[in-house]
Amino acid sequence: MRKLMSYLSRFRRDERGVLMAETVIMLPLLIWSYLALYVYWDVYSMANRSQKAAYTISDMISREMNTTSLTTSYITGMRDLMEYLIGTEDTVRIRVSSLTYSSTKKRYEVDWSVSPGSAFPALTTANLTSATTDRVPTLADGDRVMVVETEVDYSPAFSSVGAVLDVGLDEPITVGLTDTVMKQFIVTRPRFVPKICMTGFTCS
Repeated sequence: MRKLMSYLSRFRRDERGVLMAETVIMLPLLIWSYLALYVYWDVYSMANRSQKAAYTISDMISREMNTTSLTTSYITGMRDLMEYLIGTEDTVRIRVSSLTYSSTKKRYEVDWSVSPGSAFPALTTANLTSATTDRVPTLADGDRVMVVETEVDYSPAFSSVGAVLDVGLDEPITVGLTDTVMKQFIVTRPRFVPKICMTGFTCS
């Protein structure tokens, strides 16, 4: 009995192999932490870039000084510019629309709406919904605003630990993010002219 107790006492004090055991226990958590930090940093960086790029496009359009200067190629160029500013290969979709308010009819009306590649359905007065008009500031009769809507598809670099490294996990540990769409809805008044029209459309 004394020998057994002595053996158990030596076994309890023996710390050989503790480092390896702790490494095996903590390694999945450490990997998850590093990947999660990178993924969350990347998603906030992308959200920041997409927002700034969308506001840049909206500001450029609002500064047009010719009421009939916009063309379909111009709007396509704005989409390409946004892709360049973001620096991503993910899909970028935009829609640019001109809205006005009629106090007589007590409703918002669409002058024109263009989306390169038909990524969005064109806005019309008939298909305007409260989800859109509720986000537009109150306008005086005949006032116009430019509405720039953008969507950027985002896929996180890593969705789970198991998908990146084989760390012997029965099930991968997710980092909490999946594919998402970053959306922007920006309303800007024309700065130098009362209205900005698109060639091929009539702005009354």
